[in-house]
Amino acid sequence: MGCHCRPDRSFHLRGRPFPICARCTGILCGFLAAGVGIWLGTPGLIPLLLLMVPMIVDGTIQRLAKRESNNPRRFITGILWGYAAMTLLLLSLVLTYRLGRSLGGQLLQG
Repeated sequence: MGCHCRPDRSFHLRGRPFPICARCTGILCGFLAAGVGIWLGTPGLIPLLLLMVPMIVDGTIQRLAKRESNNPRRFITGILWGYAAMTLLLLSLVLTYRLGRSLGGQLLQG
């Protein structure tokens, strides 16, 4: 999946690290939340893009300032990113499907 799988950046269960880091765990949880949340309604494009900002900021600060983030922060920013990314993907698939049906219908009628 592209995860670095570092034990010091992973949650632990019974003394054993998860197979993916805290941020990737959050991203996967965000993916699942988006799958459920899409049926309840979705925020607009700007709010979804804003949900991605905290992970970008946290990762950038960690890289440039050499300040180590912590697992709870990584998990939360991962959830926000995962939710926004998956919601954007699902919305784009729905819109593409609708556009394809609309254009296909016009071609069949014309």
